[in-house]
Amino acid sequence: MSAVTQKCPGVSARAAAVAPSPTLAVTAKFKKMVQSGVDCLGFAAGEPDFDTPDNIKQAAIASIQRGETKYTPTMGLPALREAIRRKLEQENKVSYETSEIIVSVGAKHSLFNAVMATVNPGDEALIPEPYWVTYPEQVGLAGGTSVFVPTSQESNFRVSFEAIRERVTDRTRLLFLNSPSNPAGAMVSDADLQRIAELAVERNLWVISDEIYEKLIYVDQAPRSIASLGPEVRARTITVNGVSKTYAMTGWRVGYAAGPAEVVAAMGRIQDQSTSNPANASQYAALEALVGPQDLAEQMRQEFAKRRKVLVDGLNAIPGITCQMPDGAFYVFPRVADLYTGEIRGSDDFANFLLEDEKVAVIPGSGFGADEFVRLSFATSMDTIEKGLERLHRAAKRLLG
Repeated sequence: MSAVTQKCPGVSARAAAVAPSPTLAVTAKFKKMVQSGVDCLGFAAGEPDFDTPDNIKQAAIASIQRGETKYTPTMGLPALREAIRRKLEQENKVSYETSEIIVSVGAKHSLFNAVMATVNPGDEALIPEPYWVTYPEQVGLAGGTSVFVPTSQESNFRVSFEAIRERVTDRTRLLFLNSPSNPAGAMVSDADLQRIAELAVERNLWVISDEIYEKLIYVDQAPRSIASLGPEVRARTITVNGVSKTYAMTGWRVGYAAGPAEVVAAMGRIQDQSTSNPANASQYAALEALVGPQDLAEQMRQEFAKRRKVLVDGLNAIPGITCQMPDGAFYVFPRVADLYTGEIRGSDDFANFLLEDEKVAVIPGSGFGADEFVRLSFATSMDTIEKGLERLHRAAKRLLG
């Protein structure tokens, strides 16, 4: 049969069911517009606008110059896993063996491995709303069902123990916790976290604790790992973190997970047959990030705190928009549904209108399970924030007539 007439057999049902990331789609469109010379302002990407600190870059360069360019163990460089072990023990108050730690190609990869290692077809996974777009897609790939746990703007999107308990069934296998969260920057209160830990033990649930934003907190609440609340919940928790957000290392692609040896070994086998190890030089960079000076990371957090206030205050001054002050991360999640008029019927239409007409890139809330909202990142310059607020104010006036 010729190449012209040959019919493609089609992709798998699994692949066809996966939705593209709205975050990456909007970011790609924004970058294309900028490359074409369009004066476009970006609030879409979840990555710091700061450069990776020089000491981290130099550690990677030095590893290459030493000839450290071969495969590493699938689970990660021993020195990096040891540094992660020490970090978790000293900062998060959880003790692990290095055999209980795996280094992956970004925290997203760690999450994927964790879901694949714990979820069976037909299992239910509890996911607080609004949620990071990747969680339900990964659950679906594993054959599981996502059960969403509601929150509200009035409660600053903080998930409660009661809301989680009400949705636990005999099929519940897994609970996602993301504190501070993407997209709303919400933290779980210490009281709720304690009760959630007790529930996980009582109902024998896995907990995936996504702590990637733990160093980006702006309220008077310290980060707290659920695995630190006792040996029983530790035995049911997979803690996921990475270097991308704290150290402006999104492109280096290094994340990690820690948990019981059995599940981490399973994650390692999955990684064996998918990516194998993360890039050697990136692992040396991550090692330096963890053991080197921490002052630049704190400087970034302080700058984000300033931008957060300017952006939230500015959004709340725009007619038709209301915005809560996030506890952490570097996102705001304003409600914009009062601006849905005419042909704008949801957050996708609203985000497209802003990008096409006002040259402002935001992420629609539909992908986060909250169509009345949009997400803006303040991991961008103050100048961009101020110009963006001007354009958003102009857009709101047009839409409200």
